[in-house]
Amino acid sequence: MNILVLILTIVYGAFFCFAGIMHFIKPQFFKDFIPNFFPKKLVNYGVGFVEFTLGLGLFFNPTTKYASLGIFILLIILLPIHLWDFTKKKPAIGSKKLAMIRIPIQFLFMYGIYIVYQNHS
Repeated sequence: MNILVLILTIVYGAFFCFAGIMHFIKPQFFKDFIPNFFPKKLVNYGVGFVEFTLGLGLFFNPTTKYASLGIFILLIILLPIHLWDFTKKKPAIGSKKLAMIRIPIQFLFMYGIYIVYQNHS
């Protein structure tokens, strides 16, 4: 495994574990990202649990490939939330400009985790 893949694996693992924990510690931060027609607490805690579990899975060789695939799928599932947030009058975090910037960043995250997925057996 080359150094880039190792760094990406560690960064994604730490990021997703941290993000997952934050869903439980600061649930109010995420409430405006979740459309009103969803049960906000259930979605927030569910996504937090999934993020933490997948992030943790990146740190163990037998589960790295599955966890990276899971993160890739999760990023696809959450992409409409970023698109929806951009279309709102007041985005959940920051300005319209920041909401717009988060969309290509989501694709960059998808590419990075795809590299991790491709380089683990």
